[in-house]
Amino acid sequence: MTTQTFDGDPFVHPALIYCDDHEYVQRTTRFVSEGVAAGEPVAVAVPAARLELIRDALGPVGAEVRWIDMGLAGRNPGRIIPSVLRAFTDAHEGVRVRIIGEPVWHGRTAAEYPACVQHEALINRAFAGRDVTILCPYDARSLPQGVIADAHATHPVVISAGRRSASLFYDPDAVLARFNRPLPHPPGAATLRFDAELLPAARDFALAEARDRGMSALRLQDLNLVVAELTTNSVVHGGGSGTVRIWAESEQIVCEAQDTGLLSDPLAGRHPVRPDQIGGRGLFLVHFLSDLVRVHTDGTGTTVRSYLARA
Repeated sequence: MTTQTFDGDPFVHPALIYCDDHEYVQRTTRFVSEGVAAGEPVAVAVPAARLELIRDALGPVGAEVRWIDMGLAGRNPGRIIPSVLRAFTDAHEGVRVRIIGEPVWHGRTAAEYPACVQHEALINRAFAGRDVTILCPYDARSLPQGVIADAHATHPVVISAGRRSASLFYDPDAVLARFNRPLPHPPGAATLRFDAELLPAARDFALAEARDRGMSALRLQDLNLVVAELTTNSVVHGGGSGTVRIWAESEQIVCEAQDTGLLSDPLAGRHPVRPDQIGGRGLFLVHFLSDLVRVHTDGTGTTVRSYLARA
């Protein structure tokens, strides 16, 4: 499994479509071992059970690898680019880097999946021109055919049945457009209109509604920051006012801010934040604190939705 590039771009982003654990282990360990042998920094970011499969098969070579539980680090797919992939690659400037990243697995919810696909499409923008190979495994046994089709659309290279080829269906921009779906809110959502003068009231409103719906004190602190960032963004960048909504969904509290602004940067919130950076941290912080973030933007405005576990 080489780091062959297409169209002269040093960035390589293959999807590995695997059919059983043997194939998964064989191809991922070969990818890792080749990278270690070439002196390339290697990270493996997959769900915990898959981590153990690869680590056990690698043996002593695994000591050279950075291991990341994607079930934790990538619970919110919007965190993966800045906090997993860029964090590792930026720490190894000047050398080629290899990463295995598995953001889609059986058990992802219907709410999470669109964010996963958007993440895979945005990787191509985030790493264009960089000396990085990011291999993304997909389990053909347990994932629906539609998910495998999306993998072909978000990866310029596909490895399947032992063959490596350019994807005939690669079109990440079309994927981003397809999953930029309106986010209807439930009829029972608690709603408040706000402007600059009502920013404190919007935070108090959201906290009170979440507390009434059973959110723990610790998570209320996270919600306080999320609401502050979302509502401030609406005032500063979204036309000066907006609407905040709160409701419960299963074991999560959902907080949504809607305004008339246009979110023009698809990678907003996924750029790493420098320690000396002034401003531009709002959506990054929302992604960092949330268990899931969904975004919809069009000519009429932008909706940002944050999911946080109650406890």
